[in-house]
Parts: sequence; C-alpha cells; structure tokens
Amino acid sequence: MADSQECTEAVCIHTRKIYDSCRDKDCVEDLRVYPTASSQPYIESAFSVRPTSATLLYADVDVDEISFNRGYFTVDVTYFYEVTGQTFPGENQVQGLCVFNKRVMLFGSEGSAKVYSSDGTFADSATQPVAVVECVNPIALNMKLVDACPTGLAADVRDIPASILAHFGEELVLADGSRMLLTTLGQFSIIRLERDTQLVVPVHDYCLPDKECISGTEDDPCSMFSRIRFPVEEFFPPDSIDAAEDYRSAIQNLNTAPSAAANG
Repeated sequence: MADSQECTEAVCIHTRKIYDSCRDKDCVEDLRVYPTASSQPYIESAFSVRPTSATLLYADVDVDEISFNRGYFTVDVTYFYEVTGQTFPGENQVQGLCVFNKRVMLFGSEGSAKVYSSDGTFADSATQPVAVVECVNPIALNMKLVDACPTGLAADVRDIPASILAHFGEELVLADGSRMLLTTLGQFSIIRLERDTQLVVPVHDYCLPDKECISGTEDDPCSMFSRIRFPVEEFFPPDSIDAAEDYRSAIQNLNTAPSAAANG
C-alpha cells in the first residue's frame, strides 16, 4: 500500500456527511414493566424482584423540523426493551416489556433537492436529514415492586409494533393489577443527523484486501478446529481488570448480584 502521506489524486465520492451528533448516558428510573401473563402471578405474590437481564429489542426513530430554529431538528427515539427478573421468594423468572421515549435536538442543515435515479427510485428526503441511533443493550440497575392505583384503563398499545408484541410468545398484561413492577435501566447511545452529499477526498491507493479467503468445509471439522486460536485467557485469569472500562463485566456483575433487602 502507498505511503499514508502520499496522495496520488483527489476523487469525488457520494456519501453521507454527519452534520451533528451527540452521545448520552441515560439512567432511566422507574420504567413500568408490562409483564407476560405467566409472570403476573409471581409479581403479585413476591416480596421483591432482582433484575437479571435487559435487552434492546427495537428503537423507533422519527425526525421533525423545528420551525423556530432554522436548520435544527428534533430526533425522537422510542426504545423497546425486554427485561427479566427473579422473584424472592421462589426464584421464579418474570419477563416483560418496557418502553422509554427520548428526544434530542440536533443541527441537520437544509436541503431542497429532489433525487431521481436510473433504477426508477425517487427520494424527496433531501429536505430532511437522516437520523441514525447507535446503542448497546442497557444495564439493568434495579427492579422494585409498588402497589398500583388501578385506573381501569389498559395501556395504549397502538404504537407498539406487532413484532415486539409477538416476540414474547404470549399476551402482555397491560391493565393495572394490584402490584406493578418498575425497573431502572442504564442506556448508552449515540445519535446523529446525516445527509447525502458529494465530497472530494484524497486517494492513496485502491483498497486491495491483504488477507486470503479461507474456505471452510463441514466435511473436515478437525481442519476447521485447527484454525481456532487457543483460548489462553480461559485457563489463566488476568492479573487485573479495569472495571471502569469493562462494560460486559459490569452488566454481568449487576445482573448476578444477590438481592438486597426486599423492595416495597
């Protein structure tokens, strides 16, 4: 490959340019959990529930222009989570859905071009930037039981995608019971606004892969096994672990920690 300081030519490429972005570390307290039908009886009879895991199922993203602030847009993100916990006493697993809504304001510039292409597609989206949300699975920080104040009204499920409801394999309890399960989640995310644009970039060389393709075959498992690196770290524990940067360990420790005193 050519020297990184040597530019042979400049070329024009079509790509998305990031106009604005932000990162967030949200601690979302007391999100209501809508449990599965089989989990509700355990919730009604438990003294406390400790969190075991939280998984981000889907994030719905919407962009709207801010009329009073030229070039700025609101990005509304709705996160759908599957959370699980373990009751005390009984150590029964409970599972359910919780929803978190978030709004940020970012600069997305302006555009008014209509885009046509030879494959017959048409896009009028150049007037509005594209919002991109990057996130990881949340950390389940806490769960608690509270006495409910029945309203007789079920949750509005019109905005919950059918695929999310189908994910649980059984109905969710959306109406108020005598007790409710609340959870606290820690969510890391990056949100940005992008637009299609053309940029001139320096070119050093073509990106020719320097690694040969390996042909795997199911007929020779020993040959495939021989290419797997020996997992030394599994046999010899490390001398130290940087807890501040060990994100996966933090999740595991929180989810496996013994339950504290019974929640309310």
